[in-house]
Amino acid sequence: MTSDVWMPFAADETAGLPDPATTGLTYRFWDGGDEFPADPADCVFYVVPYLKPMEVAVRPLARMSSVQVVQTLSAGIDHVEPGLGALRSGVRLCNARGVHEASTAELTLALILASLRGLPGFVHGQDREEWRSGFYPALADKSVLIVGYGSVGAAIEDRLAPFECARVARIARSERNTARGFVHALADLPSLLPEADVVILSTPLTQATRGLAGADFLARMKDGALLVNVARGPVVDTKALLAETASGRITAALDVTDPEPLPSGHPLWHAPGVLISPHVGGSTSAFWPRAKRLLAAQLTRFAAAEPLSNVLLTT
Repeated sequence: MTSDVWMPFAADETAGLPDPATTGLTYRFWDGGDEFPADPADCVFYVVPYLKPMEVAVRPLARMSSVQVVQTLSAGIDHVEPGLGALRSGVRLCNARGVHEASTAELTLALILASLRGLPGFVHGQDREEWRSGFYPALADKSVLIVGYGSVGAAIEDRLAPFECARVARIARSERNTARGFVHALADLPSLLPEADVVILSTPLTQATRGLAGADFLARMKDGALLVNVARGPVVDTKALLAETASGRITAALDVTDPEPLPSGHPLWHAPGVLISPHVGGSTSAFWPRAKRLLAAQLTRFAAAEPLSNVLLTT
């Protein structure tokens, strides 16, 4: 039996990995292909392939009888949770906190600015050689509400700082104070929604947040407000969103959808006032170097029997 580490990138392309000669670790490349790189029973550290469906992510878990760590390369863990019941007790599940914040925050600001300033309309106008001048909303002087104030939410606020927003309010599971200001509990959401011009969803997908942005949530948003979802598609009730955008009362910018990928012919594609990007919040040139640094650090700790970072739960 060997102590295998399954990774979705080659070991010789990842600086800082512990030396196999001194640690006994054997690095195996697996990016979700049909064939496993070795016997899953020999895997002690499983790095979940990135941007692969849930069926791929969980496929080897039931056979990983020796696994000690499951490391995702995403901030969310909803795509591996269905397979955790097959694991023995004591397995640590870690996420990729620190990897996606910069890229996701960048896209969030891009979606806000594109939606407010009318960039999709300019693109269509260019295609038709139409000069679509006029006055458009600015982010300056707007009130912004961030729902889900973890590391991604904080990174978004960092990038909002230069835009002269009138106010930034923050919501998390429980209230707390931060260097930037007070963070409200989720229970305060109904009173804060009507005050926000831009509502950003950056929360994990959990039982508490599934369908969070439903009919009541959307109805509480002020007329003309923009909903931005960089969390997970099921955080928003798609049917309720279609009803609100069809009326023209609110607009939306979505990096994630429910269903996803959004199938051809789905009404969300052509809903008025809706801008869609294909779940690319974290998949940028910034991803790979940060992911590899995280993995090298985690495996160094693992080989030295030191506490790991980003441990979300232990089975």
